[in-house]
Amino acid sequence: MRYQPEQLAGGLYGLLIGDALGVPYEFNAPTDLPPLADIELQPPANFTRSHAGTPPGTWSDDGALALCLLASLLERGQFDPEDAGRRFVDWREHGYMAVDSRVFDIGGTTEDALDALQHGTPALEAGRSDEWAQGNGSLMRVLPLALWHRGDDAALAHDATAQSRITHAHPSARACCALYCLWARRTLAGDADPWASAIMAFRAIYASETPERIMLDEIIRPEEPYRTRGSGFVVDTLRSAQSVQGAGDYAAVVKAAIALGNDTDTTACVAGGIAGLRFGLTGIPVRWRDGLRGHALVAPLVQQLIAWHAT
Repeated sequence: MRYQPEQLAGGLYGLLIGDALGVPYEFNAPTDLPPLADIELQPPANFTRSHAGTPPGTWSDDGALALCLLASLLERGQFDPEDAGRRFVDWREHGYMAVDSRVFDIGGTTEDALDALQHGTPALEAGRSDEWAQGNGSLMRVLPLALWHRGDDAALAHDATAQSRITHAHPSARACCALYCLWARRTLAGDADPWASAIMAFRAIYASETPERIMLDEIIRPEEPYRTRGSGFVVDTLRSAQSVQGAGDYAAVVKAAIALGNDTDTTACVAGGIAGLRFGLTGIPVRWRDGLRGHALVAPLVQQLIAWHAT
């Protein structure tokens, strides 16, 4: 599959900028946020920002772990869960792929999994699968897999669910990661209705009795109306990201994601990745591209990703 460099770069930068844009507004109710016009990397002076010690334009754990996954894929030439897991641990312990090597805002389920990895648990057994392990920590980082992958839909979905298992093994997280990757692939391909096409592909891959299919049909319910909350629940994050795609251009999409409140960085990260694929790198406002910190980390990976698809 040959993807356009403009789209590949747009997807990755769209993810990172959505994340960075949402960081200052995290944990706020929608009613406590500034008007849409005032949502910027630097919040209004009268707004009490979250993560006050974090400079504007800094991505969070979302972007850092996505870059960890991408670096692993590009170096190994395959999805290697053990290598990805080691990089996730390196992020927490040493700030690998974090701007300024500074780690902040790590989720509890991810923290538990990284502890398990450090104690020798195999990567595909490290993630919890209990009902409290349905956060969005694996969804927020999975887009690079879809940008990199050359296999068929079944292989892409399989790897998406496997990468989720490193930290989030609950079927809802696995299913959301698979659906998101299929959605991203169809967006890259220019499908007229990539969300609907992704749902069809998902159903062709997973039989009705599989845990992932049960999650799709009974919990995600992707064809039905959904009351979005911008929360950290993985299904809500995915459906929230999908619901704001009709807001307009890239800037309108990520601002609409943030306006949902709550887990603003991750909702904007997941929504921004898809919007970046739709509108390309040049569709992302220049002020946000210039204001993003950490270019020295991401630029080489973008070039390697483009070269990977050119071979």
